[in-house]
Amino acid sequence: MSRSSEICAKPVTSPAKSRRRRTILKAGGTLFLSVFSPLPSHAAQIMAVRVWPAEEYTRVTLENDTHLKTSHFIIKDPERLVVDIEGLELNPTLKQLVAKIQSNDPYIKQVRVGQNRPNVVRLVFDLKEEVNPQVFTLAPVGEYKHRLIFDLYPVNPVDPIAALINKGEWNREPPAEVLPPLAEAKPEFNPLPQTAPGDVALPKPEPKAELDKPSALTRMITIALDPGHGGEDPGALGRAGSREKDVVLAIAKRLKAKIEGQPNMRVMLTRDGDFFVPLHVRVQKARKVQADLFVSIHADAWVEPTARGSSVFVLSEKGASSTAARWLANKENAADLIGGVNIKTQDRQLARVLLDLSTTAQINDSLKIGKAVLQEISGINRLHKPAVEQAGFAVLKAPDIPSILIETAFISNPEEEAKLTDDAYQDQMANAVLKGIQKYFARNPPLAKSRMM
Repeated sequence: MSRSSEICAKPVTSPAKSRRRRTILKAGGTLFLSVFSPLPSHAAQIMAVRVWPAEEYTRVTLENDTHLKTSHFIIKDPERLVVDIEGLELNPTLKQLVAKIQSNDPYIKQVRVGQNRPNVVRLVFDLKEEVNPQVFTLAPVGEYKHRLIFDLYPVNPVDPIAALINKGEWNREPPAEVLPPLAEAKPEFNPLPQTAPGDVALPKPEPKAELDKPSALTRMITIALDPGHGGEDPGALGRAGSREKDVVLAIAKRLKAKIEGQPNMRVMLTRDGDFFVPLHVRVQKARKVQADLFVSIHADAWVEPTARGSSVFVLSEKGASSTAARWLANKENAADLIGGVNIKTQDRQLARVLLDLSTTAQINDSLKIGKAVLQEISGINRLHKPAVEQAGFAVLKAPDIPSILIETAFISNPEEEAKLTDDAYQDQMANAVLKGIQKYFARNPPLAKSRMM
């Protein structure tokens, strides 16, 4: 069979089966017409096609006006994914999919689109390597209609630690006896009152600074940076058209570069491009690299454009610290619905463990880091609230990693939207977050961990 004929190929049936099927269809059609008046047929309409290539997986989205039924199979040598979509007629929007496949897509070489038979459109994805495809539908949510999703995951996915090793980051060790950066402890003596003649002189206590002085670092500090949203999920939108997913990725990349410039730190991004990562997967990535800190970066929004200021949030086990914090957590936790998660393939038990095993110690450490970062941010932007806030953010629920969520500014405020898209402000925000992180680890050196590599 030629490659072009794959689009229009039909299942082979015997003559006897074909005659029997025609007889049944004819009888059924006569009965149907005798009971109901004819109705005009309505094929589903493809309204938009989108492609989100990434190193982790490539997503193809068909947005349409109704639920679509599909079937798919893999053909080997060469690798191809064939998808049949029922109740669909080929239209110009769907044909645009061909031009949307980029030459640097990690997994798709090209796609062919054609009318396989009446009311059935066939897509043939020519693949660059073997994939595990996930094909699923999403109900309407937010601004989206029905969506048909193709997620193409590599059979051999890239491990986060392997990625750090390939970049030369994992095995890099700090110079011997490097103290935590920005150690600002000054000697604070608390001498006893002068003794009078005949009094017994008590031993002079050691300076407080010596007691509290952090020990030298003997290992790298690993930071997991999490730019919020991505791909199908744009996050909050500014009045000038800015998208939260874009500005937070830009800030995260600036912060990543600054962290990489430190002699005793390495960093991992949960996403380094415009693609969606489910909330629990973001947490899993941080745990896989044994992160010492998880920092989720966002841009706030509110219904009124006058709301402004930066905020820092940590997890709460006892409810949100304010109504606004609860509203924001609910909005951020809905990212999976908008971004699109294949519920059937989720490891629900693991996700439940990540969301339920939060600990008091993790929250206490998170509060300390949050306070240090908030103090630094206050030097470059006004604060929305003067203290670290708490709410039930799903992305902060790693049980063993201090985690904070930073709302860098209100993208819904025109003045702050301009800041968020300004290179200078992005750089200032990255510097402030780094200084806050450094101050925390200067006072709270990370414990030794067993070497993984």
